Amino acid sequence: YMGKSDLEDLHHYATPREQRFRRFASLEFEGQLYMTPYDFIQAVTNDEPKRKQGFYIDKIARENASGVISYTEYLFLLCILTKPHAGFRIAFNMFDTDGNEMVDKKEFLVVCIFSRADDISSSLSDTTLLVHFFGKKGKAELNFEDFYRFMDNLQTEVLEIEFLSYSNGMNTISEEDFAHILLRYTNVENTSSYLENMRCRIPEEKGITFDEFRSFFQFLNNLEDFTIAMQMYNFASRSIGQDEFKRAVYVATGVKLSPHLVNTVFKIFDVDRDDQLSYKEFIGIMKDRLNRGFRANNYVWVVCKEKSICLSQTRAV
Repeated sequence: YMGKSDLEDLHHYATPREQRFRRFASLEFEGQLYMTPYDFIQAVTNDEPKRKQGFYIDKIARENASGVISYTEYLFLLCILTKPHAGFRIAFNMFDTDGNEMVDKKEFLVVCIFSRADDISSSLSDTTLLVHFFGKKGKAELNFEDFYRFMDNLQTEVLEIEFLSYSNGMNTISEEDFAHILLRYTNVENTSSYLENMRCRIPEEKGITFDEFRSFFQFLNNLEDFTIAMQMYNFASRSIGQDEFKRAVYVATGVKLSPHLVNTVFKIFDVDRDDQLSYKEFIGIMKDRLNRGFRANNYVWVVCKEKSICLSQTRAV
């Protein structure tokens, strides 16, 4: 672990993403900090590091005794958490530089080095993610189906852990807990007013199931498509009701939200209590939550897309 003086120094020189990585990373090798899979889960579900517990995601770590995640991989995994399923193919194509529908270790490393060269060390070949993708000898190849499954499982795993941290073994979480999770990484200054607004308008708790919880975050990962669709219908200058909202979400993203979930969302964000949601009341706030408080974490995603396009153009010549 880093000393107190080291942690204080980071706030002067590191970006918010680097600060968070260093605060949660528990391993150091040859001057480089690394996360365990558990550290990563902590970093995306908690405000501060907590005492270790046994989570299912540790099965990935058991495939490799080192069980480490580099900073570059941390950024990549953060990107995965906020990408729609349709974006998984784009992600795969970033790494498939020769276009043969398979990704090998060399292709993966080329893109990683291009995106964040200063985070690559000689020990990168031993990281958990690389062993999981390419085997202990690094000779295996990754197809799209396995890549898709990994990304989908990671999204689900993080949501399950976040849900279970509030459900206390029950099948549902309270509407108030759901609001806490949604508001957690936003720039909303007075979250208590949102919570009080919801308490007054939902006096009897029904609870939010995991399926409802997951469906809403699948929708949030498609928020960009939803926003574009709403702008086409001039949503930016007017408000919409619950039925119209639910229908628009399905048409724009293919995600079905339950009536109770939609009603809960409205009760949280409809601050003027007119039973309508405006662009400012919802989308503006949720764009912050989408990136879990780190708007810049798409850096690797954007750079990798540019690299993938360049390589594709080179192949076409």
